[in-house]
This record gives sequence, structure tokens and C-alpha cells, in this order.
Amino acid sequence: MTNIKRHSLDDIKAMKAKGEVSPPTPDADEIDLPEDFWDNAKVVDRRNKKSVHLRVDADVLDFFKDEGKGHLTRMNAVLRSYVQAQKNRHTPS
Repeated sequence: MTNIKRHSLDDIKAMKAKGEVSPPTPDADEIDLPEDFWDNAKVVDRRNKKSVHLRVDADVLDFFKDEGKGHLTRMNAVLRSYVQAQKNRHTPS
């Protein structure tokens, strides 16, 4: 299974500066892409995000952090799910 992660160019540059990203090794397998691989590619615009200072209970933060990297993304996903549920609840059928 392929492990795909999304990073912005700024993220990748920062990771490279920290030594977290390196070029492939000379013995790395070459990926053979079909000629038309990029023909239907589309740029995906991410939602605008705002930086906030948020105080949460320690056990809540620990729960998300214990799941590993991406705890803030998961917390945002939970909040988004709640918002969508509330919008659906208040939308007349």
C-alpha cells in the first residue's frame, strides 16, 4: 500500500532545511509513469486556515497527540464534522 501524504511546497522546504527530506538513493527503484499521467491533473486549492490560540483540556490534547503526527489536523477534522452535523441539523428538509 502506498503511503501518500500532503505537504505544501513551504512544508517541504522547511523539512529539507531540517534534514528531514533527502533525495532518493542511487539504488532507489525508478517509478515508471505512463505518458498521460499528468494529462488530467488538477491543482487543488486548500481551504484558507486561520491561526488561533486555543486552550483545551490536557487529556483531550493528549488523546489526539497519542495518535501520532497530525494531531492538529485530526482535531480540525473533528470540529469540521461537528460543524457539518450542526448545519445538517438546522437545514430544513
